[in-house]
Formats: sequence, C-alpha cells, structure tokens
Amino acid sequence: MKDKKMDKKELEKSIEKTVLKMAMEPNNTEHYHELAKYYAMDNQYEKVISVYESLLEIDPKDIQTLLNLGSIWFYSKEYKKALKYFNQAMLVNPSNYLVYYNIANTYAELKNFSKALHFYNRTLDFNSHDPEIYNAIALLYHDFEDFVEARAYYEKALSIEPNNLTALIDLGNVCFKLFDYNKALEYYYKVYALAPDNKTVALCIANTLAVNKDKEKCYEYFEKALKLDGDNYKAYICYAIAKSDFKDYDDAIKLYKKAVEINPNEANAHILAGNLYSNLKKYNEAENEYKEALKINKLDPSIYVLIANVYYMNEEIERSIYSYRAAVNMRPENDEYKLVFIQVLDDYIEKARKDDIVATF
Repeated sequence: MKDKKMDKKELEKSIEKTVLKMAMEPNNTEHYHELAKYYAMDNQYEKVISVYESLLEIDPKDIQTLLNLGSIWFYSKEYKKALKYFNQAMLVNPSNYLVYYNIANTYAELKNFSKALHFYNRTLDFNSHDPEIYNAIALLYHDFEDFVEARAYYEKALSIEPNNLTALIDLGNVCFKLFDYNKALEYYYKVYALAPDNKTVALCIANTLAVNKDKEKCYEYFEKALKLDGDNYKAYICYAIAKSDFKDYDDAIKLYKKAVEINPNEANAHILAGNLYSNLKKYNEAENEYKEALKINKLDPSIYVLIANVYYMNEEIERSIYSYRAAVNMRPENDEYKLVFIQVLDDYIEKARKDDIVATF
C-alpha cells in the first residue's frame, strides 16, 4: 500500500511527532526510518542522509538503511560513496540479490564493464527470474556496442515477460543498429500496440520506415507522433530529415522552421536546415541558417567550419579562410580543423601565385 500524499503542513506535523518519538525512544530504529521517509517526501535529502547515518550508529547492520543510502548517493552520481554503502550491505547479507544488482548498476555507470557484468551475474545467482536484471545486462552490452549480446539478453527478458516494454523498445533499437529493420519494426509495433500514446516509439517506427523507404507509412507515423503529448522539436527534426531523404525539400524546410518556432534557443534545426540548403547549392540560404545557429552557440567552432565550407563551395575563398581560422583559434588542438585550414590556405596561395605569373606575360 502506497503512503498517502501529504501537503506541506501535514509533513511538518508528522516530522515533529516523529522527532518527539525519537527523543522518547532514541534506540528505536523504526522512528529513524519513519523520519527519513518524511524528509524524503519533502525532498530534504541532506536530512535523510543525516537521519540514516545516525541510525547506523545504533545499528550498523541495518541493510535497508545501507541500501537506501547507497541509492541516494547513486542518484546523486556520487558513485564511490554509493559503493561504500552497497559493499557494507553485501557484508551484512551476502545473499541479497538487490545488493549485487545495485553494485552492478553503479559499476555500469562508472563504465567498468567487467565488474558490472560480474555483479550482474552474481545477481542472477540469487534471482534468475526478474526480466529487469536481463534488461540491465543487455543495456550494459548495448552501451559497450556489443549489440549481438545485447539482443540475446533482451530476448531472454522477453522470454520471461513477453510484454516488457523496456525490452521490446530496446530490442527494437538494437535490431535497428544491426540493420535488421524489419525485426526492429516488429518490436516497435508491439510496443505501439501496448502503449499507443508512446511518442518515442511512434518516432522510432517512423524513422525505421524512412530507412526502409516506405514513404507513405513513414509520414503516417510522423503525423501520429506529432499529435501525441510531448515536445515536438525532435519530431519535427526527424520528420524533416525523412522528408529530405524522400526529396520533399520544401516540406523539409517548413518542418525545420516549425522546430525553430517551438524552440528558438536550439541551434540544431538551423544547422540541419543549413546542411540541406548547402546540399541543394543554395549557399546564401545555408549561410543565413548557420549564422542563426551561431547566434545561439557563439563558441561552437564546428559552426564556423560549416560557414567556411559554404564560402569555399561558393568560391568565396578569402571569407572561407577567415572562418576556418576562427575555428582553429577556438580549438587549436583539433588537428582536423588545422589540416583543412592549411590545405585551403595553401591552395589559395598557389592559385594567387599562378595568377601573378599569368599576369606578367
């Protein structure tokens, strides 16, 4: 049964009552758990930590407290502190699968593949019937780009719980990365049937249909996605990319403009619109889009490179050199920027010398 939601005044009264009970029974750990719960409901996590640490002075083997403290530090991204408490919990109860699961999750966040996998396998030693454990192992392989192993573990999760949404959508993503687009669609469609209000999966279906060159259905699912609750910025951008792939360039530009209207402080729509204009050899329009992006991200050297490329393709070499130099000055350690800048500069000097020689005859 879930705790009843309290308003601020009710929480304050409950906290006061619990503090009084603790004063009367200072060694009763249940009061500490109760007070920590109320502080957590009030989002006062520093006080939660303080209460739990006081509790551990009374009972250093209270495993729930150790797990809760570890979880608080985990979600605060203080992974070393989280491991400290999870390891203490492991010493208290070495057969509690949640201990190993939490340790594994922490090592996964630390990008330590071998230790994460070791502790996930220890988790399975004590609980081999929870699909979320297999999902976590699959995600670990996924993060380290071993998509074949990831696929196997997601399939194992589905063998336990066929309608597990996490496994279905992530398995669809893995199949997409393995270029098995038909299988990806199969899993995405299952998710959509179970959760037709899931905007993300509607976009996944639309993007996969675009890759599969199914224009009509692709557009259908983009339109469905746009009608679902949630931010449409990404939806408009993905739809625009698909429109470009199908050579509906005017529609693509309109969609990029809609994305800009939704979020004028994001540069990505401007950059992608600039790229499209550039591919269409509409260099002035491309330049304008890139400059709009530059107003948003003034310190992004990659935008200066895009502008330089447009100038170069439009045979405005001196302006191109100026923009490349700006990118190099911002990121002097970037060898790619340096090489392109030097090559363009050398070509410009060589052409100027040839022109001078021709002019003398």
